[in-house]
Amino acid sequence: MSTVDSATLLIEGPWRHRFVAANGARFHVTVSGPDDRDTPLVVLLHGVPQFWWAWRRQIPALADAGYRVAAMDVRGTGSSDKPPQGYDVPTLAADVAGVVRSLGASRAIVVGNGTGGEIAWAMAALQPDVVQAVAALGAPHPLDVHGHPRTALRAGAWRRLAFAQLPSFPERALQRGDLVRTLLTEWGGAPGWLDAATEQRYREAVRVPFAAHSQMEQLRWLVRSMPRLDGRRYHAALEQTRPLPVLQVHGGRDGLRPATYAPLSASTKALVAERYRYELVPSAGHWLPDEAPDVVSEVLLDWLSETALVSP
Repeated sequence: MSTVDSATLLIEGPWRHRFVAANGARFHVTVSGPDDRDTPLVVLLHGVPQFWWAWRRQIPALADAGYRVAAMDVRGTGSSDKPPQGYDVPTLAADVAGVVRSLGASRAIVVGNGTGGEIAWAMAALQPDVVQAVAALGAPHPLDVHGHPRTALRAGAWRRLAFAQLPSFPERALQRGDLVRTLLTEWGGAPGWLDAATEQRYREAVRVPFAAHSQMEQLRWLVRSMPRLDGRRYHAALEQTRPLPVLQVHGGRDGLRPATYAPLSASTKALVAERYRYELVPSAGHWLPDEAPDVVSEVLLDWLSETALVSP
């Protein structure tokens, strides 16, 4: 197995590649749209095992509509720094807040898919001063997951997350085995969405030195922190969320989190959502920006105009 230089992931397109300092690390961000600090900033967060490229179809759609768009490689992925620690959600949320400020914005609309959606939810509670609105794709609210851990995940997904807790084996399975393809196909739902070229891109991303370990550390923290003090502090902080406009999108064929338990519960909705919109995409799975790119772009643009973040 050969490693991959992170520069390979600086794919050309209708965007600009930037590196910004935030929270003691350096982050890679693709920026598109008006280079105007008064233009609403939309930050896009990918999930595990992906990188910024997961948003390649949404970036130009949002930029063409007049938004300033920043799709970032979260800590430990793509061309961002991969320090040995800091893969807990509070630190990842602090990273995003730092990137928003480094881009010269005071606030941003934060959109996340999968584990990126978990970070987006956390931003509203832990970094409220920099968040204008939140959109979570394929990511039920962490409080709802914490309250119903057995039903919020499919049985097969629990087995994958249990495997991720092992030392070294998951990293080798990502880099040398078929774990990338397994996660993308098992958790996905749209038949045939994963073509060979797309799979190869995501395989390359986990073969960047230290990337596989960093991505597994994100999944490990989500499971291991639940009974620990840091996990209890995290969930207590979520209960202090300042209500914001919220969009939630879920795939009807999500192989990780069943759609039945995806919408906000009544108690969580009352806590976090100032204005709440839920969209179900019946034919898609967990990787919504990849599996249903046109639907995701359309829903995001409609929601952003509804929230009056820019003029129609």
